[in-house]
Amino acid sequence: MSTLAGAIRYATARWDALTRFTTDGRLEMTNNAAERAIRPLALGRKNYLFAGSDAGGRRAAVLYTLIATARLNGLDPEAWLADVIERIADHPASRIGELLPWNWRNAAHQRQAA
Repeated sequence: MSTLAGAIRYATARWDALTRFTTDGRLEMTNNAAERAIRPLALGRKNYLFAGSDAGGRRAAVLYTLIATARLNGLDPEAWLADVIERIADHPASRIGELLPWNWRNAAHQRQAA
């Protein structure tokens, strides 16, 4: 069996799944969106080798998680982290939840509102 014949046999056996996007407008023709979403993880995996230690790797994972969470909440991660780092020393521990990405309001925004 030639390579081309194998590829044709593979495609025809899965024809319904391969053409489903033509009849269902909710489906994408490609998986580019999923590929773009996991690309940072694949690139990061290579960089994690150079974290220096297990503790360094854990710190990097925490930072990546904070940045991703800020993005998921529609924030600019750099602005959020800069504001939180500036405010956290004087912020009451009982109200630390206010600094979480889903509750955070920029200090400059809060001053304008007051």
